[in-house]
Amino acid sequence: MKFKVITLFPDFLKSLDNYSVIGRAIKSGKIEIENICLRDFGKGSYCQVDDKPYGGGIGMLLKVDVLYDAIKFAKPKKSAKSKIILLSAEGDRFNQEKAEKLTDLDEIILVCGHYEGFDRRVDKYVDEKISIGDFILSGGEIPAMAIIDSVSRLTPGVLGKDESAHIESFSEIEGERLLEHSQYTRPEEFKGDKVPEVLLSGNHKKISEWQKTNRCKLREDT
Repeated sequence: MKFKVITLFPDFLKSLDNYSVIGRAIKSGKIEIENICLRDFGKGSYCQVDDKPYGGGIGMLLKVDVLYDAIKFAKPKKSAKSKIILLSAEGDRFNQEKAEKLTDLDEIILVCGHYEGFDRRVDKYVDEKISIGDFILSGGEIPAMAIIDSVSRLTPGVLGKDESAHIESFSEIEGERLLEHSQYTRPEEFKGDKVPEVLLSGNHKKISEWQKTNRCKLREDT
């Protein structure tokens, strides 16, 4: 899986190179991240990437011609299965199901905004718009990192055991997407709070039943 991130702050994304599971996946070649600096496509002697919005308003908009050139550069040269995703508050909500669908691709191009947003005309040059939630961030870099992390975990070989990615919270099991069951480790008792007896019983059937029931209960409580 290859990720290409179009951003004004490529150094921000470089922290992923040494980050836990993702860092190891990069070093082993299971995933690849290419950061494309939007400033490289800026116009004029000052490499301008933004301008004031027509009709007035607060803030600056990223220019459509700059974005177009960056997206054109990022597009795969070969017939790889790819998708260009604009990170926008207007986008569809990102969730585990969408992450699973994105693993079918060979390349994902993530376009990060900044300032007041994008010139609307950029919509013609992307395949999809995605939001990670109903709140405002300074730019698209944090959403890009969240998507890279989530999709990478589902990429074969990235986790030590591939099945680990399919038994976590929000994974579909028996037609339902639930939170993962509660888990415990030593000590068996802490300040009067004990580990459930069933988990100490060694009865795998009862443990499995408890885990399934506990997943359902957690979802109801949220």
